[in-house]
Amino acid sequence: MKDKSDIGLVGLAVMGENLVLNMESKGFTVTAYNRSYAKVENFLQGRAAGKNIRGANSIESLVESLAKPRKIMLMVKAGQPVDDFIEQLIPHLDAGDIIIDGGNTHFPDSNRRTQYLESKGLLYIGTGVSGGEEGALKGPSIMPGGSKAAWPAVKDIFQSISAKVDNEQGEAVVPCCDWVGDAGAGHFVKMVHNGIEYGDMQLICEAYQLMKHVLGLNADEIHQVFADWNKTELDSYLIEITRDIFAYKDEDGEPLVEKILDTAGQKGTGKWTGVTALDLGVPLTLIADSVFARCISAQKEQRVAASKVISGPGITFTGDKAEFIENLRQALLAAKMVSYAQGYVLMQEAAKEFKWELNYGGIALMWRGGCIIRSAFLGNIKDAYDADPELSNLLFAPYFQDTVVNAQEGWRKVICTAVTNGIAVPCLSSALTYFDGFRTARLPANLLQAQRDYFGAHTYERVDKPRGEFFHTNWTGRGGDTASTTYNV
Repeated sequence: MKDKSDIGLVGLAVMGENLVLNMESKGFTVTAYNRSYAKVENFLQGRAAGKNIRGANSIESLVESLAKPRKIMLMVKAGQPVDDFIEQLIPHLDAGDIIIDGGNTHFPDSNRRTQYLESKGLLYIGTGVSGGEEGALKGPSIMPGGSKAAWPAVKDIFQSISAKVDNEQGEAVVPCCDWVGDAGAGHFVKMVHNGIEYGDMQLICEAYQLMKHVLGLNADEIHQVFADWNKTELDSYLIEITRDIFAYKDEDGEPLVEKILDTAGQKGTGKWTGVTALDLGVPLTLIADSVFARCISAQKEQRVAASKVISGPGITFTGDKAEFIENLRQALLAAKMVSYAQGYVLMQEAAKEFKWELNYGGIALMWRGGCIIRSAFLGNIKDAYDADPELSNLLFAPYFQDTVVNAQEGWRKVICTAVTNGIAVPCLSSALTYFDGFRTARLPANLLQAQRDYFGAHTYERVDKPRGEFFHTNWTGRGGDTASTTYNV
């Protein structure tokens, strides 16, 4: 074992343990620290036995064990615990040492911590890590941002432990990790990743509900549908695990998925994505609806009570099941593409707001392997931004434009079937609504602006005048000529 460790890691929960083992397997010596030293001992005597991993029983011994510049990765609960550990570390560190936050941190905290630590002569990296337990051990997607001066010191470690995807020669050598940008850029991109993840999961759930309640398919039949879909453009990690879930049987031979309570949990990253989109004036409708879908799922008792007193239409389906399943596949594919398009617009607006230089094709590459939203068409996203780095919306890229336009007939039939049978499909329908709004040259917002001007003198622009010139009308004859200020997204 080396005299000094290459990196230290704080927090031996599932992700922390597996990242330590991953780093060690790639030739790095790691020092593990946990607030409870018993956990460190158990790790050293168990999964880490015989490996180039040392344990630390204090912050002082952790810092002392590391080669300079010291690199310490925090895998602890986001929020105050991260700040608490940073404050414990600072007195023991020297100029140029690096603190890495690998948790699900809200990007404004990474903005703040970058500035704070740099003011003390230290460097900070806020990095998103996606892939769950298996990804952490075998190769996650890693999205680092913060103090760019820290990147050369951690690049080899991060890119070595990250997932790899094929290069143009078909060799799995391209790391799903690269520098994202300054301050909170890394955690921002991870937040958007998680928001897209929320949307993807809800879309799949809506497809499942339609297959179960409208088509009457059982778990084995639904398993086969997802298995077939995973051989198409829908090929992705989430489709793959959904296929496996429907094949899994409980001890009594019945599908386990049908015994799980229908109340979804969440940790806040989807909500952060939606709130940030509202702050930046970006129509992130699908992801927002996926968050609200989890919220309504949590109202289990109210839903059960409502189901007994509020009736909807009966389920009637007389069409061709195979045709409907193909239409549903098209709807799911198109809606997923809308979700990614919205997520990329959010990243573009954030880059303008926070003066980040984001590599959008590079971000798609980082998501192609290791992470939860890895899917086949991420390669097409990379190609789209490589061809046009200034692409304002993925729906303008030929591949995505053609796919969504060609899918819309089946997509609309699916929505009609869901509505007439009383099945809630908030994300499938939200995506279609966005698509129809986005492709419409003239929306009814002219009436909305007239209403705002009528009751609040908020002014309006005219189609026969230059943009940026505002007008106010005294609609009733009783108002004055004074106009109000306005907020334009």
